Amino acid sequence: MSKYDIIVLGSGPGGYVTAIRASQLGFKTAIIEKESLGGVCLNWGCIPTKALLKSAQVFEYLKHANDYGLIVKDYDKDFDAVVNRSRNVAEGMSKGVQFLMKKNKIDVINGFGKLKTGKKVDVDGTEYSANHIIIATGARSRELPNLPQDGEKVIGYREAMTLKTQPKKLIVVGSGAIGVEFAYFYNAMGTEVTVVEYLPNIVPVEDEDVSKQLERSFKKSGIKIMTSAEVTSVDTYGKGVKATVKTKKGEEVLEADLVLSAVGIKTNIEGIGLEDVGIAVDRDKILVNDYYQTNIPGYYAIGDVTPGQALAHVASAEGILCVEKIAGQHVEALDYGNIPGCTYASREIASVGLTEKQAKDQGLDIKVGKFPFSASGKASASGAKDGFVKVIFDAKYGEWLGCHMIGAGVTDMIAEAVLGRKLETTGHEVLKAVHPHPTMSEAVMEAVADAYGEVIHL
Repeated sequence: MSKYDIIVLGSGPGGYVTAIRASQLGFKTAIIEKESLGGVCLNWGCIPTKALLKSAQVFEYLKHANDYGLIVKDYDKDFDAVVNRSRNVAEGMSKGVQFLMKKNKIDVINGFGKLKTGKKVDVDGTEYSANHIIIATGARSRELPNLPQDGEKVIGYREAMTLKTQPKKLIVVGSGAIGVEFAYFYNAMGTEVTVVEYLPNIVPVEDEDVSKQLERSFKKSGIKIMTSAEVTSVDTYGKGVKATVKTKKGEEVLEADLVLSAVGIKTNIEGIGLEDVGIAVDRDKILVNDYYQTNIPGYYAIGDVTPGQALAHVASAEGILCVEKIAGQHVEALDYGNIPGCTYASREIASVGLTEKQAKDQGLDIKVGKFPFSASGKASASGAKDGFVKVIFDAKYGEWLGCHMIGAGVTDMIAEAVLGRKLETTGHEVLKAVHPHPTMSEAVMEAVADAYGEVIHL
């Protein structure tokens, strides 16, 4: 039996980052993966979807070349080539993880891992043991009882990024990050798209102003939006699909080629031996403490299988914190109130901290500032004037409570707010930090200035 200091079960952005940090700290480390290194994120999620979205964005540039003084007479798309480019990007990233495993002398064990008592893992009949076992098995597309996925007419995100033929009509159920990203991609490529959202606003976890701005942008692009709506049944008999949608005005039947179910995720905890070991679970989440220790000594869990936010960067941060704690380092518990969220659509969305409604619901006295990109020189020059930056500060102490952005490239800007909040930056300190001009990022400073009545360019 092979013996390790640390075995990591799962090689997504939580698992492989955890394994690398463990190796850096001097632990003899192994990682177990049943499919491809990199997990869902690198192979079926974060990375290949962004490749698809980039193709859609370039295609949109071609459509609007005249807006930039350019004449492009003939252009078209090759849907197969777009999909293949996405898969090649994913394959390249997965090979990059393979290189990192070799570089850091981490043993890669291919197969399905099942936890055993005594800090052991069975991989397809071969047992391995370790002083510490870290579960990082991630999640998959969640299925609703009234919307079962058959992989052909009712599909999940995996099928959505590898379709052989582009659908003429697509119904997207759910408007979280996965739903709106695919809605944007297919709409930009020429598919007629309808988004059905159960809650009153699309991207419902975002600040309400952001939700309304994205809805306007989507409708302008020709995407049909149905909020406060529920798909009650789907008829897949025949050539296409018919979805019955319940709304406040009654029932409506939508016809399309495909339905994409994007209603959240389900953790991958079945069959991995949790019950055999006695690891505590609440619904489909593994219960852990601030350092990701389960109720059974020597067993840990990170990422989507735990109650924290199901985000790649959260899983990575949790894994690093977990192994640093195992190594005896002084670590602080992760601040889940300062985790950035990003969505990539026709206009990107990025946010961190409290929304305006959340701040008001907590009874806080707040200052709110907002700066539209329509007033930004860089945004105007780039032809990307849609969107804004919104900031929320505590009126008494100047604490940066929240920051919400929608617009071109804002996912690359949100880190300023994350770092500022981590360092307990006040609004006045942001104002005195000189931002470069012309940039999209100076909209952050302008929004803060608006909150304090000092805005210049509005």
